[in-house]
Amino acid sequence: MKHFHVVGAIIEHDGLILCMQRPAGKYPSTDLKWEFPGGKIEEGETGPEALMRELREEMDMDVSVREEDYYCTVHHVYPEFELTMDLYLCRVSEPHFTRKEHVAHVWLPPEMMPALDWAAADYPVVEKILGGNIK
Repeated sequence: MKHFHVVGAIIEHDGLILCMQRPAGKYPSTDLKWEFPGGKIEEGETGPEALMRELREEMDMDVSVREEDYYCTVHHVYPEFELTMDLYLCRVSEPHFTRKEHVAHVWLPPEMMPALDWAAADYPVVEKILGGNIK
């Protein structure tokens, strides 16, 4: 089974969290599910470097990410692949970006996030945020 090591961004602006909807594609278990934006870590990259690169590539969003912004790691086995995801909390002063790969997005207060159909690996992060565990 393929294993992917990825990074994700919990992007917060004025108390709202950015939620992105995946396109339909390769993996039926994640098609059109909601997720935190991010992507794969390339060889030689740190988590923050990979996340800054992915946000620039996928969203034209320049965000400064540091090791101290680390939030949590989630491991999940989907039917098609295995995933380890390191998440970082990113507070932004400007909420503007260009949606290039996702089909939809919403900015939600944490208490509204469970209403979305989250990818299985992202849901434990939503629960942690709901528990008031945003540093």
